[in-house]
Amino acid sequence: MEKGIITKVSGPLVVASGMRDAKMYEVVRVSDEKLMGEIIELNEDEASIQVYEETVGIGPGDPVYRTGETMTVELGPGLLTSIYDGIQRPLKLIEEAVGSYITRGIDVPGLDYEKSWEFKPTTSKGDKVVSGDILGEVDETTLIIHKIMVPPHVKSGEVEEIKSGSFKLKDVVAVIKDDDGKTHNITLVQRWSIREPRFVAKKNIPNTPLVTGTRILDTLFPIAKGGAGCIPGPFGAGKTVTQQALAKFCDAQVIVYIGCGERGNEMTEVLQEFPELKDPNTGEPLMKRTILIANTSNMPVAAREASVYTGITIAEYYRDMGYNVALMADSTSRWAEALREMSGRLEEMPGEEGYPAYLGSKTAEFYERAGYVTCLGSDKRNGSVTVIGAVSPPGGDLSEPVTQNTLRVTKVFWGLDSKLAYKRHFPAINWLSSYSLYLDNVSDFWKKEVAEDYAEIRGEAMGLLQQEASLEEIVRLVGMDALSPKERLILETAKSLREDFLFQNAFDYEDAFTPLKKQYWILRVIMTVYKEALKLIDKEDFSFDDFASLPIMEKVVRAKEIPKDRLEKYEDLEKEIISAIHEFGTTLSEKQKTNN
Repeated sequence: MEKGIITKVSGPLVVASGMRDAKMYEVVRVSDEKLMGEIIELNEDEASIQVYEETVGIGPGDPVYRTGETMTVELGPGLLTSIYDGIQRPLKLIEEAVGSYITRGIDVPGLDYEKSWEFKPTTSKGDKVVSGDILGEVDETTLIIHKIMVPPHVKSGEVEEIKSGSFKLKDVVAVIKDDDGKTHNITLVQRWSIREPRFVAKKNIPNTPLVTGTRILDTLFPIAKGGAGCIPGPFGAGKTVTQQALAKFCDAQVIVYIGCGERGNEMTEVLQEFPELKDPNTGEPLMKRTILIANTSNMPVAAREASVYTGITIAEYYRDMGYNVALMADSTSRWAEALREMSGRLEEMPGEEGYPAYLGSKTAEFYERAGYVTCLGSDKRNGSVTVIGAVSPPGGDLSEPVTQNTLRVTKVFWGLDSKLAYKRHFPAINWLSSYSLYLDNVSDFWKKEVAEDYAEIRGEAMGLLQQEASLEEIVRLVGMDALSPKERLILETAKSLREDFLFQNAFDYEDAFTPLKKQYWILRVIMTVYKEALKLIDKEDFSFDDFASLPIMEKVVRAKEIPKDRLEKYEDLEKEIISAIHEFGTTLSEKQKTNN
């Protein structure tokens, strides 16, 4: 094993000489303790190395051992249900080996190579195959079937041999002879460089919404499967809680959750809570379709940078099987801070607020790996990776560089508002500042799968919420009595939208997750009240207070309590609303005739 000599140590940055033949992003082992590191800068025979472990006690003269490999992850059965650190070391194995604290230099495999898996072939001897074709299947969990694919480096060939039965990860399950006559032994495991996006046949335009069960997200600001979104917000506004809710309830088949530089107690909650949670769709434990990557704020800063790439590579692997994958990165601000620290130690020219000049390109590089794609292979299957990154701007300042660079490359902005959080309005997403650029993409899906007028009703509701903001200024200046009945109706309807539609109680089983059709009906019921009231608003004896006290209004407030499997009750409620308001209008007309 070739080696260099350390000449300088600056925190997680180590400089070594004698590295002339080294390559960028090559993995090295630092000192005799074999700490894992990665080359991030080369200058003649000197290499700058970011070390993913604590460098206390390392000094000039210590050796650096080259491996000749780039940073890779192990991809195969056993990823699901796992809890890793930022460089794909299973925390459970580390605890078994050294106890509760991670010892420097510990090296444990990312997958269990002693466990046997039942492999069921889906191809036969003599079949022609190309990159990405599925050779067979393994029941990884009761929720997810793991597909064993032809590796990307095997362009095309013929299956010379394929087996069935129980195998360990490194056992050969198939032999492929490529078009050049070279044979390739296929095992249950692949390795892939984390900084290189996995290959796809074609990138498509996302057109199906990721259903999260959160009404403000699904109806007002939807994200498409294969899209990219960000959740910026100040401390305490609910970024982590929102991402955890998305991980629990969204309709992606596989979840990759990255705790990047977050506080240890927050990540502890996730690690304790997720194994106990039930998948709302199947009733099975949620961990059966989840991979957790825990890289807390007290872990070495350089490993934060690796953690997001480790997560996105695992997500792409399941996407290539044809699954819809959702990746939650909490938070990319901590990742950017790691970039800033390493850039400072490398003495690079700083950009805005000390962040490196390449912050924008690094951010884009990460989010661009999201997408709805046609996977490699002859069966033309589709898969997606949806990336949702939390951003933690200091003091909630959305003009800072990380937020701004993230907004440039994401198409969904869910802006958290501390004022809403202090009012106990959750999720505390500001409907006036948030936006989604996927509305046109998902409108056809809404028309086909939910209702023809879903997008139209959604637009009307957004219009009322925006009008409410300007009317509130008038109320502050001159009081409620100065408003016309129509303006009071707008305020009352907007209040109903806020309190009865946008607000969700995460501790209420029925309210925590709302299917799209139920979301549509709750919104339609509220808007029906508004539209029917508009027909009466110009009548001479119309009293807004009398209208607001109609008994039917109590049923509108409680509309979201209707069970999700009893949607026909909403049709009955809508008829009841129309009838009650019509009756109120008839009474007004009779009063007017009497007065005349």
